[in-house]
Amino acid sequence: MKKNTITIEVELDKDQMPENIKWTAEGSNMDQPAIAKAMFLSFFDRDYKDTYRLDLWAKDMQVPEMDMFVYHSINGLADVYFRATNNNKCASAIKQLAQYLAEENNLFEKGEE
Repeated sequence: MKKNTITIEVELDKDQMPENIKWTAEGSNMDQPAIAKAMFLSFFDRDYKDTYRLDLWAKDMQVPEMDMFVYHSINGLADVYFRATNNNKCASAIKQLAQYLAEENNLFEKGEE
């Protein structure tokens, strides 16, 4: 069985707040670690049927950036959900939530997205 490693490095300030988030993926064509301002990481436990999450964002992340990050995450979640379940009705509802967030937070100009 082939294995790959994804490494996440979080630099903390003196108060243990994330300052920098970097990540690399074994086998990718990345020359150096990619820098991120935020991350959502979820694991579904097969035995307990529960989800464990690790949500981090750098202290310099601005609210408009978080709005955009959450929009893209929810929109992508709808795509993942549809591919996994083929449930178009629920995937569309998730997409509608993403669209609502985009509109409420004025993330895009009219016709953009």
